[in-house]
Amino acid sequence: MAERRPGALAAYRALLGAQARSQAAYRTSFVVDLVGNVGATVFDVVTVLVLFGVTRELGGFTLREALVIVGISAFGFATADLLVGNIERLPRYVRTGLLDAVLVRPLGALPQLLLMDLPLRKVSRAVFGLGVLVVAVTSAGLDWTAARLALVVVAPLAAIVFFGSVFVTTATVSFYWIDSGELANSVTYGGRDFTSYPITVYGGWFRAVFAYGIGFAFVSYHPALALLGRADPLGLPAWVGWASPGVALVAAAVAAAAWRVGVRHYRSTGS
Repeated sequence: MAERRPGALAAYRALLGAQARSQAAYRTSFVVDLVGNVGATVFDVVTVLVLFGVTRELGGFTLREALVIVGISAFGFATADLLVGNIERLPRYVRTGLLDAVLVRPLGALPQLLLMDLPLRKVSRAVFGLGVLVVAVTSAGLDWTAARLALVVVAPLAAIVFFGSVFVTTATVSFYWIDSGELANSVTYGGRDFTSYPITVYGGWFRAVFAYGIGFAFVSYHPALALLGRADPLGLPAWVGWASPGVALVAAAVAAAAWRVGVRHYRSTGS
């Protein structure tokens, strides 16, 4: 309840402002970081382009269709990584005792952790991801309707929520297992890679677990099918393409519950 106090928003704004001022204090270094950080998202897109350099179709999808998939994924992940990705530092916060100091403050623990080290240099990744998405949907020859216009806005937002929820959920493992970083990365960054391609390129239990067990199929693949007006090669009904907001809300609820349980389970380091 503490985060609802009248001064909470002002405190969060002060944290954000302090981060912005400190990171932009050395402007040349900040600009170099901005340019350098865009590389990770560029590489994801270039990988797809390279694959299409040796094949005309990938999993039954053309380059223009695949770019819609990678556009939604790239923008969603890059923005979630900007806003929430630094929660992956939770193991260090637990190990050093910084989390103890956060928990005794009259503010929400999660917003504090997210704002204490917000990586503003990653803005360039999100901007590039948005650019890829815009180019993809404008060059794919979509049959625009009011519903598709709504989906092209909602689907990337749902992707941000979903990826952000995955970041938080996997980070909470640190409350129980301090050296869980590699496990968390295999899900978060592995999910980014998984959603950059049509899920038809995967098969068997791997597709079943990641696409539908965890829900990554609803991040970019099914929304892209709905935007493109394509039937699902795997046979699922067309309405599944519009389910991404609901799946994202479920993921957010799971993340919130995992965080609350994890905080209750946490025992101070004593430092």
